[in-house]
Amino acid sequence: MMRAYKFRLRPTVGQAIALGEMLRDHCSLYNGALQERRDAYRHVSKTSVKYGDQSAQLKDIRTFDPERQGRWSFSSQQATLRRLDKAMQAFFRRVKAGQTPGYPRFKGVGHFDTVVFPKDGDGCRWDSTPHDAQTRVRLQGVGHVRVHQHRPVRGRVKTVGIKREGKHWYVILACDDVPAEPLPATGSIVGIDMGVTHFLTTSNGEHIANPRFLQASADELAEAQRHLATFPKRTRRRTKKHRAAARKVAKLHARIRRQRLDHHHKTALALIREHDVIGHERLNTAGMTRTPKARPDPEQPGSFLPNGAAAKAGLNRSILDAGWGIFLGILAQKAESAARQVIPVDARNTSRTCPECGHVGAENRPAQEKFECTVCGFLANADHVGALNVLSRAGLALCTAA
Repeated sequence: MMRAYKFRLRPTVGQAIALGEMLRDHCSLYNGALQERRDAYRHVSKTSVKYGDQSAQLKDIRTFDPERQGRWSFSSQQATLRRLDKAMQAFFRRVKAGQTPGYPRFKGVGHFDTVVFPKDGDGCRWDSTPHDAQTRVRLQGVGHVRVHQHRPVRGRVKTVGIKREGKHWYVILACDDVPAEPLPATGSIVGIDMGVTHFLTTSNGEHIANPRFLQASADELAEAQRHLATFPKRTRRRTKKHRAAARKVAKLHARIRRQRLDHHHKTALALIREHDVIGHERLNTAGMTRTPKARPDPEQPGSFLPNGAAAKAGLNRSILDAGWGIFLGILAQKAESAARQVIPVDARNTSRTCPECGHVGAENRPAQEKFECTVCGFLANADHVGALNVLSRAGLALCTAA
């Protein structure tokens, strides 16, 4: 089993400067490699440059620029070139599939925040036997950086990543052979229905409130964004005040993200501890939050008919604020570690199917929270009905698999 551990770094002032220089130089390498690919395709008879070609040039690049490129780990620079290669492969895959291509962009220094070391011991070393009761990670060109390790690392460290978030630095360890920690069996199976009014509703009738972290911070965030927008375009990214305003917006978004993750982890852990099997809807969040297509007016060329985009935008914001996809991913990871089972089921008509007689119809749900079967008269909360149907489908899938 593979797991990732994320710990806060406590670098000295000099080490923080060196970490920033490491990101800057890897960003320069990424942009230079992208420029080489663009120039080769445009000017040399549409020649494609591959990862192997660029990796072979690293030795000469390090020799030519020892101050900026030669001081860093060779393997971490190869990982940066692989990152570009993956972006190019994804671009060509989207082109072949007829999707919006999205050609890889040049990275700004402020937007290149991660450097990966592909192997522990090659340019970096996770110190599993800390000296002076302090855990440290050794990084080539930086030194031994103190780590705030708040939990033990299990398994074998494979890759080490260094990430910048605002003014803070983190180390991310990807480990394999992590042993599972099974929880005692409870004999319970539950279905959950994700929603906006309630974050989730269980088949037992329990409602978990939706904290709406984005909505709670909307006024403060809007004020910070308005202040950022007051700077003229010609002075953006050039003044100290503009950088401070941008950091303020980023800090608010980071706080909202941390609050959401904390809520997701605690909710998932409670479900895992109480139930052996958890069924949930298989949700396509990207499709659910897609912007409605424009509707041209046939009578007035150049005009468009109402398509409900404004109302859909509010619903999309609420769905993304709830973070269903992230929560279900966390739930699956915790279930695997605790030897629990998570079963995704078809989400179609879960809130329109009567759990008593099986009648399916949109008229069964006359209101957002109300379910009333037009055949047998069964009356219940619509989210609870959805959770009951999820439980029924999860139980059927469980019996079929057995």
